[in-house]
Amino acid sequence: MGYIYIFCTILFTIYGQIILKWRLNQLGSLPEGFSGKLKFMGHALLDFYIISGFISAFLASLFWMAAMTKFEITKAYPFMSLSPALVFIIGIYFLGETFTWGKLIGLFFIILGTLITVKF
Repeated sequence: MGYIYIFCTILFTIYGQIILKWRLNQLGSLPEGFSGKLKFMGHALLDFYIISGFISAFLASLFWMAAMTKFEITKAYPFMSLSPALVFIIGIYFLGETFTWGKLIGLFFIILGTLITVKF
């Protein structure tokens, strides 16, 4: 059951990050002036999708709390490094982010490190 908590933590974390990036891309760049920034942020904070991203982050925190009751943090936390790998893949396919071999190689080492940490 503990691994389900970790999986849900990762799932909600990724959803929150992807949905925020997607929606902010649609809303445009942050304006230069202070009043423009306040107006932009106010509009963004009332956006349904952005609110869902914040709720997702909160749910991820609740699942993380549950995971902490089942695992030592040194055993559970390496799984969190899988989030960048999944965000990388989702970002390329759904957000049109750029693929580079450097990013891919870096993610390979993150996953390798996770496997080593979990196994030993």
